[in-house]
This record gives sequence, structure tokens and C-alpha cells, in this order.
Amino acid sequence: MAEIEVVAVDGKKDLAEFIELPYTLYRNDPFWVPPLRLAVKDLLDRNKHPFYLKAKAEFFLARRQGKVVGRIAAILDSNHNEFHDENIGFFGFFESIDDPEVAAELLMAARRWVLEHKATKIRGPVNPSTNYECGMLIDGFQAAPMVMMTYNPPSYPLLMEKVGLRKVKDLHAYLTSPQTVDRRKVERIAERAFQYNGIRVRAINMKDFGAEVERLWSVYNSAWGRNWGFVPMSREEFFQMGKEMKQILKPDLVLIGEVGDQVVGFALALPDVNQALKHAGGRLFPLGLLKILYYQRLIKDLRVLALGVVGKYRASGVAAGFYAELVNAAGRLGYRNCELSWILEDNLLMIRPLERMGAQRYKSYRIYEWN
Repeated sequence: MAEIEVVAVDGKKDLAEFIELPYTLYRNDPFWVPPLRLAVKDLLDRNKHPFYLKAKAEFFLARRQGKVVGRIAAILDSNHNEFHDENIGFFGFFESIDDPEVAAELLMAARRWVLEHKATKIRGPVNPSTNYECGMLIDGFQAAPMVMMTYNPPSYPLLMEKVGLRKVKDLHAYLTSPQTVDRRKVERIAERAFQYNGIRVRAINMKDFGAEVERLWSVYNSAWGRNWGFVPMSREEFFQMGKEMKQILKPDLVLIGEVGDQVVGFALALPDVNQALKHAGGRLFPLGLLKILYYQRLIKDLRVLALGVVGKYRASGVAAGFYAELVNAAGRLGYRNCELSWILEDNLLMIRPLERMGAQRYKSYRIYEWN
């Protein structure tokens, strides 16, 4: 077997190969959704993307006989380490041919890099943190990923195990349909939760979008702060994400809970724009944009990707009330399927009411660790 060479990305040509590899590996996979190359390039831009204001990263390519056969990013996230009082590194953007030797060489390169930067172990995959796509799909391979969720072939978890990585946490995705949910029961759950706690729930005001994002950022870190793996977002990073989402969000699916003039929680669901991106092949031009605009009108599924409540109301049923209100709004808007993701495997305060409302777990993702 020819020797594998792992090298750090150096220059535009290497970066282009790093970005392009998944489009080659998944060319014939019916479930993979090609992301827009421009969006991937922006996320990897260590000079401009706000994530890297408090993070470092190195990108690696694996080559065999001159051909790219794998990639990985090694990440040191100061935000995570300061918040959790840890000293760990991360890996992300992992892709590889089905070869344990290639996977091992990539993971060892990433591990060496984070150890050289004084980390004690490596965890992942995160692309590039838990605020973005994260986790490796370990079951539910026969369905395309929804917006901002990962996808990989069944061989990847096996590669992780062969290299010696171990599970540290599983993340679950639940699926429900507004058409099959007892809407009256859902409305009662939401009404009881909000009235009992004196919370007024409203849709986001798109005419005051900047100020609304500011309000949500002000509670984001406290609302999610106790979750395992949570990483605080800087104001610049939060606003960048808000700007990107603004193009596709529906106001009735962004709910803000207030007590008086204080925001105490919010919930965000996005139409599954992956159903439109699938047809663009990762490019906006010459026809990709037209295809996205055409198929975006036909989207019938959505993903609930953020739901947070500040500490005082966390155990009071308000989170379940937000979910109920979102499912109800999805039904009014004619959506077919609603994915609730991701949810920590041990977050019983969220899982139990979801299951009572009829949601079914249909996918799982894993975060691995390697000392």
C-alpha cells in the first residue's frame, strides 16, 4: 500500500482541494446535500470569520500517490476552554475514504497539533464548534440531513472506533408531524406553561431585526450555559449567524418569550433549505441560485434548531411550551415534518415532554474523545 502523506493546507490550491473533497466522496450518495462552496469557504476563513476571533485552527489534507484521500481540521477554541475551565482541542470537517489507515493518520495529525498547543485531549467532530454542524451520524442513515445537520456514511463511526476514539456524548434528533399531533393538546401545553409563568410569546419583528438579534444574544449564553458542550458566542459571531439565517427564516417560526420587557427565552425553527440546496450542486452560478429560489417555494419540512430558557424558568415546562407553540405554528403554515434537533441524550427535561407529544427519535449523532 502506498504511503499516506498528511500536510497542512498551504495556499489557495490546497484550500480548494480541502473544500472540494466531499463533493467527490459523496458524488453518488443520494442522501448527501452539497453545501454551497462559498459558504464553506467563508466558514474556513481564519482571517475574516468571527469564530476565529477567539479560536485557532489548522487544516490538514491526506494524500496517497498525489491524490487527496482525506481531510481534517484541528481546532483550539478559547471560548470553550475558558467557559468550561478545560484545556481540550477539537477536530472537525473530517472526511475520508473508507480506509482505517487514512483516518488514523488524519486524527493523529489533528491530535498532535492540539497537544502541541497545550491541550490535553481532542474531541469532535465539530465544524468548527457545537454552535455549528457537529456530531457524527451513527444511525438514521436513510434520510437526508436537515438544515445545519451533519451527514456521513456508516463507515465513519467504524473508522473512529478502529482508531481508538470513544464516545463522550450522543445527540438525538426527533421527528414529528403537525398533522398527526393533537393540536388541542399542544395548545393546552403551551397555554398552561406560558400563562402560569406570566410569559408573553410573540414572533420576531423583522422590521427591527438588528435590535431583535441584540435582544436574543443578550440571553443566549445564560439560556444555554448549563448545557453540556455549550460554547458562548461572541456578539460578532451571533450577528453573523443571524445575518445568514435572515434570508430563509419565517417570522412565525422565531418565537420570543418575555416577562415585562425582559427576554426570558426564545425558540427558532428554520425551513429545511437543504431541500432546495440539493438541486444546486454546491454552486450559486450559473443556475444554482435559480434552482434554490425555485425549490425553496416547495419546502414542506422544517427543523427546530434552537430553544433556550433562562435559568429561573428552565424546569417550569416553558421549553416544552415553546416546542408546542412551534409545532402549532408549523401546522398553520402547512409544514409536513418537523425535526427537533439536536437534543442531548440525557436531557430528560426536554425528551420526556417531546415523547408525550408524539415525537419519535429517528437519528443519533456522536461526539468522540481521544486522550
